[in-house]
Amino acid sequence: MHSLKPELDYQRFLGEGRFMLQRSRQSGGYVFYPRVAEPVTGNTDLEWVEASGRGTVYSTTVVRQRPPTPHYNVALIDLEEGVRLMSRVEGIEAEAVRIGMAVKARILRDDPAAAVLVFEPA
Repeated sequence: MHSLKPELDYQRFLGEGRFMLQRSRQSGGYVFYPRVAEPVTGNTDLEWVEASGRGTVYSTTVVRQRPPTPHYNVALIDLEEGVRLMSRVEGIEAEAVRIGMAVKARILRDDPAAAVLVFEPA
């Protein structure tokens, strides 16, 4: 599938419960955020492939909120495929998320039209 709106394709896959990444057929390089051409090479032969969902926390910060709203974290996650993305780690206290922590992807689909990719400790 080749689309001029790859971010819409990505969101549709999440809504279906699938975590997909783009990969260049020529270079084998993975791409995130979805786009029409691979950075650096300019290859436009991008195909959608299933992501492993495995990653490592590269960086994290806690966003503190006024009680009773719970604090949450914002984390940069390095995926096994070699791309980095921003998300959050759930299932543990925001302050317990650590750099280097192994995580795995999970898709929240309360509203399939606005599905969200999060991570949890692996």
